Amino acid sequence: MKVLILGQDPYPTPSHPVGLSFSTDRQVRPLPRSLKNIYRELEDDLGVAPAVHGDLSAWQEQGVMLLNQTLSVGAGQAGSHQKLGWDAVTNAVITTLNRRTPAVVAILWGAHAQKLAPAMPAMVQLRSAHPSPLSASRGFFGSRPSAR
Repeated sequence: MKVLILGQDPYPTPSHPVGLSFSTDRQVRPLPRSLKNIYRELEDDLGVAPAVHGDLSAWQEQGVMLLNQTLSVGAGQAGSHQKLGWDAVTNAVITTLNRRTPAVVAILWGAHAQKLAPAMPAMVQLRSAHPSPLSASRGFFGSRPSAR
């Protein structure tokens, strides 16, 4: 594993979350707007044409861990499971990754992910705004996380 992309929690829309942050099942349409923004930045950054689906499992196969800080969510209720104890699990994963050699690159999109930066002192950290439609134009677009 070479790269950690840290998400907040799974998509709250039923049938969208698949266990990988920002990823969806191949049949999900329309794509979540955050994912569309990720694809747009990837195209602007590296010239990679956007996929027509939201399945990011190929990224995982290339050494990218797509980890949400909270591993479950209530249907239609973003952030609803943030206080259920998932932080103990994800913190253990982050602690383990922080010890890896060579260092893992942590991509921290948004303030929520960046709060965990102190737990990753040995990781190379790339920080920017979150890819959500509410904040993508405030620093996500143009951040070039793939080329750095």
